[in-house]
Formats: sequence, C-alpha cells, structure tokens
Amino acid sequence: MPRKPSKSPAGKGPRTPAGKPARVAAKRLKGPTKAAPIDLTQERIVRALETIAAHLAAQGKPAATPESFARADAYVWHPDGRLAAVPRVSRVELFLLKGVDRMRDILMENTERFANGLPANNALLWGARGMGKSSLVKAAHASINADRKASEKLKLIEIHREDIESLPALMEQLRASSFRFIVFCDDLSFDGNDASYKSLKAVLEGGIEGRPENVILYATSNRRHLLAREMIENERSTAINPGEAVEEKVSLSDRFGLWLGFHRCSQDEYLAMVRGYCSHFGVKVDDEALEREALEWSTTRGSRSGRVAWQFVQELAGRLGVKLAAK
Repeated sequence: MPRKPSKSPAGKGPRTPAGKPARVAAKRLKGPTKAAPIDLTQERIVRALETIAAHLAAQGKPAATPESFARADAYVWHPDGRLAAVPRVSRVELFLLKGVDRMRDILMENTERFANGLPANNALLWGARGMGKSSLVKAAHASINADRKASEKLKLIEIHREDIESLPALMEQLRASSFRFIVFCDDLSFDGNDASYKSLKAVLEGGIEGRPENVILYATSNRRHLLAREMIENERSTAINPGEAVEEKVSLSDRFGLWLGFHRCSQDEYLAMVRGYCSHFGVKVDDEALEREALEWSTTRGSRSGRVAWQFVQELAGRLGVKLAAK
C-alpha cells in the first residue's frame, strides 16, 4: 500500500526533515576536496619543525672537545655549548706596550707560574680606558706560548660579558681536559638589577666544585669593583642592613687575587708609544714633526693612551701609504 506523504503540523504540504541541510554540509566538509589542504599544511609544519630541530641539534654540538683543543691556541665560548676556534688572535707584541711595565711583569709572572702547574691567582685588570688591559692579557698569553711544546701551550678562551651566566657550563667542559686555560672576559661590569655576577662569584671561589685546577680567570674593567656606583647606592638604600648589601657587591672583585691598576699615561709615555709603533711598522717620519702631530692628535681626542697612540699611527700610516705589517 503506498505511503501517504506526511503533512506539516499546519497541514500545508509535505514536511522536510530539519537536520538534512546540516547532514549534507557535514558530508561536504568530510570530502577529499576539503581534507587535502589541511593534510598538506600539517605536512609542511612537520617538515619545518624537523628542519628546525636538526639545525638546533647541529648548533648544540661543541666545536671543541677536551681531546681536540690541540688544533688552536684560542677559542671563543658561545652559550649554546660551542667553542669556536680562533686561528689568528688580534693582538700586539708585548714590547710595544709602554707605560705598563709593573703590571706587565706581575701578570707575566703569574701567568708563567700557572702555565708551569704552580699556584696562581685570578687577575682583574682595571683602570683607564685604552691603556692596554686586554692587549696585555693577549700579549702575555702569546709570549708564554712562544717557546712551549704544542702539548704544553696555554689555551685562551674568551667569554663575552653577556654570557657570564653560562660560565659554569664552560668550566665543566674544561675540567676534563689535560690542557691549561686562561678564561678571559673583556670589559666586565654589572649594571642595574643584573644578578649574573653571582655565577662569576661561585666560579671564582665558594662553589661546591670550585674553579678547576687547570683554569684561571683574567678580566678587564674600567671599574675597580665591577659595579656601577648607583648600583651599590641603591643596594645600600633598600637593604635592611646597608653594610651587608654593599659588602656582598664589593666581594666580587675581592675574589680576584690580583688587582692591577692602569692609569692615564704621561706625555712622555704617550710619545714613546707612538715612536714604538712607528719603528715597529716602518712608518718613517721626522721626529720633530711626529711629536708635533702626535700631541695635536691627542689634544683633539681629549686624552692620551695606548689606544689613542695606535689610532694616530693608523692615520699617519694611511696618509703616507704605509701598510701596517711588522718588519
């Protein structure tokens, strides 16, 4: 018997199911034409993530292991765990550093003792800008290594100021090596609420592991206590016991056994630097004219230092068409 069409409640014709349009739309969304773009997008995301993971894994591999330090005498530390070899260190010869004789002798003696396996102190070279603090560290390292066998050479590792918090990780890598290392941080200082100095304090002295016996730390700074004056004053004003707050801040520099102060040079020392550079690099100028121009240059710069002397010699050599290659 044929089925009669149902009527709407109002009796005005056949009833259409209310869910039908929704079911049709659902079928269309589940079709292959809509699924393909989603699958392709997901595949691209997966490939991109795999590429990033592989890249990070490659970066995370250290460039130097305890067994491979023999391939270079200097490295730069990166906080992701890499030690990048430096084939040629930017430095000046030790004898070209004028006006720092006392500091030179003390640092050389300390470095030589350390190279020979004897007790030596961490050193903080502080004072006037441009007076050869970092140059002295690099020159001392090269001078000590000059007559040593490859297996006995010191390794110089530079760590940047902003990477100080990763210093314990560097110590862990160096501890297992048979070589001896100078870890060098140039222009070390702390400002504001920077608390990374605590990592340095733990490495210098006081940490449960302590500084490895085959590592010594050399740092340069324009500040004797490595901290800005306002930083110490802020600690004093906000602390319950102001004396203890200042004591904790100042104790950082106290953990360097050697404090070597560098002061502004005299006019005679400045001219000796200029003459030394000119003689070493073959820049030939009448001495009277050289002295007059060198003093005029220092006056326009507002200071006398080894850096100012070197900048003048570069200017002079450029004007005279002389390449700055050692004779």
